[in-house]
Amino acid sequence: LQLIILTSRPFRSGAAYRSIWNNEANESPLLTITKDQTRAIRSHIEEAFGGEVLVDYCMRYGNPSTESKVREMVEAEVDAWPQDLRAAVHMGTSNDQSRVVDSMVSQLEGSVLTAIALVMIVVLTSLGTRAALLVGFSIPTSFLLCFVLLGVMGITISNIVMFGLILAVGMLVDGAIVVVEYADKRIQEGSGPMSAYVEAAKRMFWPIVSSTATTLCAFLPMLFWPGVPGQFMGMLPVTLIFVLSASLVVALIFLPIMGGVSGRVSRAFATGSNALRATLPWVVRAALVPVAIYGLFLAAMQALNPSYLLGLDAADGLMATAPGITMFIAAAAFASMVLGAVKIERQAKRVTYGYRRTFFGWIIKLIAGNPIMPLVSIAGVIGFSMAVFSYFGENNLGVEFFVESEPEQAIVYVKARGNLSLHEKDELVRQAEEIVLQHPGISSVFAFAGAGGLNQNTAGASAPKDTIGQIQLETVPWEDRKDRPELDGDIVIDELSAALQEIPGIQIEVLELGRGPATAKPVHLRLKGDNWEDLLATTADMRALFDKTEALTQIEDTRPLPGIDWQIDVDVQKAGRYGANVATVGAMVQLVTRGILLDTMRVDSSDEEVEIRVRMPEEYRLLSTLDTLKVRTSDGLVPLSNFITRKPVEKLAEINRIDKKRYFDIKAGVASDAKRTVIDENGEESDVIINANERIEYLTEQINAKSLPAGISWEWTGDQDEQNESQAFLMSAFSAALALMFIILLAQFNSFYNSFVVLIAVVLSTVGVLIGMLVMQQPFSVIMTGTGIVALAGIVVNNNIVLIDTYQEFSQTMPRIEAIIRTAEQRIRPVLLTTITTMAGLAPMMFGLSLDFISGGYSIDSPTALWWKQLATAVVFGLGIATVLTLVFTPSLLAVRVWIETYVMWIGRLLVRLGASRHGKAAKDWSLRRQARRTKTTEIIWDEDHLNPANPVIMPLPDAAE
Repeated sequence: LQLIILTSRPFRSGAAYRSIWNNEANESPLLTITKDQTRAIRSHIEEAFGGEVLVDYCMRYGNPSTESKVREMVEAEVDAWPQDLRAAVHMGTSNDQSRVVDSMVSQLEGSVLTAIALVMIVVLTSLGTRAALLVGFSIPTSFLLCFVLLGVMGITISNIVMFGLILAVGMLVDGAIVVVEYADKRIQEGSGPMSAYVEAAKRMFWPIVSSTATTLCAFLPMLFWPGVPGQFMGMLPVTLIFVLSASLVVALIFLPIMGGVSGRVSRAFATGSNALRATLPWVVRAALVPVAIYGLFLAAMQALNPSYLLGLDAADGLMATAPGITMFIAAAAFASMVLGAVKIERQAKRVTYGYRRTFFGWIIKLIAGNPIMPLVSIAGVIGFSMAVFSYFGENNLGVEFFVESEPEQAIVYVKARGNLSLHEKDELVRQAEEIVLQHPGISSVFAFAGAGGLNQNTAGASAPKDTIGQIQLETVPWEDRKDRPELDGDIVIDELSAALQEIPGIQIEVLELGRGPATAKPVHLRLKGDNWEDLLATTADMRALFDKTEALTQIEDTRPLPGIDWQIDVDVQKAGRYGANVATVGAMVQLVTRGILLDTMRVDSSDEEVEIRVRMPEEYRLLSTLDTLKVRTSDGLVPLSNFITRKPVEKLAEINRIDKKRYFDIKAGVASDAKRTVIDENGEESDVIINANERIEYLTEQINAKSLPAGISWEWTGDQDEQNESQAFLMSAFSAALALMFIILLAQFNSFYNSFVVLIAVVLSTVGVLIGMLVMQQPFSVIMTGTGIVALAGIVVNNNIVLIDTYQEFSQTMPRIEAIIRTAEQRIRPVLLTTITTMAGLAPMMFGLSLDFISGGYSIDSPTALWWKQLATAVVFGLGIATVLTLVFTPSLLAVRVWIETYVMWIGRLLVRLGASRHGKAAKDWSLRRQARRTKTTEIIWDEDHLNPANPVIMPLPDAAE
C-alpha cells in the first residue's frame, strides 16, 4: 500500500513528516513503513493539486490477512486529522492490494454460493426435499470443520482457499448422496429411518472411505510442489484435503444421526401438512406456496446479510446472525409444510411381482450379455480415445505456463544511452508521462527519473541496463469498467505501447505485472562460458538470432553497455623519488571523484550510518582538475600529473557469474495472438499459434544447428525452467497418486484386475480434458490444466469404486453377468448424481459466471474467474465424458473377464476329456454326466382336492408312544 501525501510546502527533515504518520508506538503493528522519502514525483494526483511536494510512504503488511483492516485504519487516522492539517495536506493511495483482495474474495464468495445453489437444485430435484436438506447439511458442516482446521494451522483465507472450496462443493456431497440414496431405498422397502441410515452407513462405509482416500491420494503429492508455482498453488491441496476429510466424518457420523432424527421431524411436518390439507382448500394452499418461498428467500438473505431486513451490524458476530438463522429455520419449516400440503396425492402403485429390468439395464444386457459386444464396446472406446488424442495433437492451441489474464498494473521503462544528466532524463520521462496521463484507461501514474520505483513485484526481472526512468501505472479497475470493453487492460497497454514508440530519441519497454505467479519475459536464454571474448561474440550472435525471429518483442540482453572508463595509474617509482606517499596521491584523486571519507555519524532521521566525505566544489569535479592539483612533498608542492597517467578504457560495470562461470542473458517477450503458416507433406497450409513454448522450440532448433565455440554452453531459464520443473513434478505427482490409489484399491477389492478396471477411468478422464480444451478453445496450461488432470485422477475413480463394490456383492448371490447388469441398474443414479453435482459446482466458473447474492447482479469473465477457467473446464469435461464412457467401458471389461473365464474353462474341460483314456476318471465323469442328462426327472402330481377348503384332509396325529 502506497500512502501518497501532497503538501503545499516541502518538509525540511525526515522527522517532520514522520510525525504525521507514526505507528512505531503500536506494540504489535499491522503494517511497517519500509520507505519514507520526499521526492519530486509527478502524478495525476499531484497535477490535480498544482505541483505540490509529494511524500511517499510505502507500507508493508505484517500479515497479509490484515490488508483491508490496515486500509480502514489508515482512512480512519486521516479522518481524525485536525482541520488545518487536512486543509494543508491531501492524501491518496496507490497500489492498494486490499482493493484487489476484496474484489477477488467477493467474486469468489459469489462463486461459492452459486455452486452451492446449483448443487442443491440438482439434489433437490433428484432426491426430494428431506434428502436434499440432509445432503445440504453436509456442505456448511464440512466447511465449518475445514475453517477450524485452517485456523488451527494458522492459514488465512485467500483466493486459492476460496477456489478450493468451490472445487470441493461438488465432491464433498458425494459421500452424503451415496448414504442418503441407499437409506431412502431401505426406507421404501419398509425399514425405519434410524435403522435405514445406520445400515446405509455400515454398508457404504468402505466404499466411501476408499473413494475419499483415493481422492486424497491425488492431492497429497501436490503438497510437495516446488518453486514459485508450488508456493502459489500450495493452499489448494491443503484446502481440499481438509474439506474432503471433514466430509468423510460428516457422511459417516453426523449424517446418519441427522437422518434418523429427521424421520421424526418429517412426521411432524407431515402432521402439519395434513392439518393444512384438512382445514384449507387446495386453492388457498397453492396461494401460500409463493408466500412461503418468498419468506424463505428473505430469511436466507437476512442470514447472509444481517443488515438486509433488520439493519443489524455484521460486526456484532453471532448476535447479528442469530435472528437471520432463526428466521430461516422457521421459514424452512413453514415452506416444507406448505409444499407437503399442496402435493397431489397419487394413487398407490400396484404391487408387481418379479424383477423388471430398466431401459439402461437392457442396454447393459445388450453389451455384456454375449461374448462379442464387450469386445466391440472396448474397441469403440479405445478407438474414440485414440482419435481424440490424434485430433488434439493436430488442432490444439499450444501450451502456456500459466493463465494469461489482462493486466491491471504495468511498468513503462524509458530507455536511452549516453551520459545524460538527471535533468535530461527527467525531460525525456516527462514526454512519455504526458502520453500515459492522457489515456482514459489509466487510473494512476507515477513517473521516476533515474533509479527508484514503488512497485518492484517484477518476478526478479531487473530493469534494462539502459533505463533512464520508469513510469508505473494502474489501469481502471475491472469493476469500474465492466461495460467498457475498450478499456480492457490488454487494449490499453497495446495502445500506450504504440503511442510511446513515436517519441524520438528513446526506446520504450512495457512490463505487465501479472496477478498469478509473477513471471518475467517468457523467452529467457542464458549463455555461460569462461572465455570472455568468445562469450561476448556468441551473445551478439544469439541476439541477432532473436532480432530476426518472428513475433519476439522487447528483446534485451545483459551485455555491458558501451561506455568509457578512465583508468588512472600511479607511477610508484616517480612518487618515491619525490618523496610522495601513494596513499596521499590516491586521496587527491578521490577529492575530484567520490570524495575522501573522513568519518561516519548517526542522525535521527536515518537508521544507518551517514558517511562524511570531503569533495571538491561541483564546478571543479572534472578530469582536467587533476592536471592542476599539487601534492605536498618533502621537496615542496609537486604537480599531481607528475605521478599519474590516465587513459580511456572500455567500460565494464559488472561481471556476473553462476556456477563459477561468466554468463549473459537474452530475454524476449512474445507478441499476443500471433500465428504462422506451415505447409505439411501434402502441401496443405495451416496456421500454428505462436507462443513462448513454440518460439523456444524453434530457437532450440536454430541454436543446435549452430557451431558454438568450445567452452560455451547454453540453457533456457526463467519461465521455461519453472515450466519444466512443474511439468516434471506434475508427472511425478500423477504417477505417485496412481500408485497410492492402486494400493488402496488392491486392499479393498483383493483383485489386480478390478483395481486395474477402476484406474482405467483416469485415462478416460484425460480424453475428456482434451475435448474440453477443444470445445472451449483453450490452450493447455501447465499449472491449471495439469492440476485439473491430477485432481481428476482422484475424482473419476469414485464411480468405478461404487460399481465394482456393488458388483462384488451381487456376484455372490447371482450369476456374474446378471450381477453386472443389476449393478449398472442400481448404481447409475448415485453415479450420475455425484457426477452432476461436481460438474454443477464448477460449471459457473467454467463459463466465467459469478452471482452477487449480497448486492445483486452478476459478472462474466472477471479477472478472478479467468484464473480458474481452465482448471474448471478440465474437471467438468473430464469428469462428464469419463462418467459416460465408464458406464459402458467398466461393464464391458467385467463381462470380458467372465466370458474369457467361461470359455477357457470349457475349452480346458474339453481338452481334458479328449486327452483322457476311456477308463480314466475324467472319462467316467463325462459318461456319468451324459447318463444323468438322459435320466427322466421325477414327476410330482398335486391333488387338487387337498387345495379345496370344502374337502379338508385330516392327517392322523402320531402316536405319543411312538
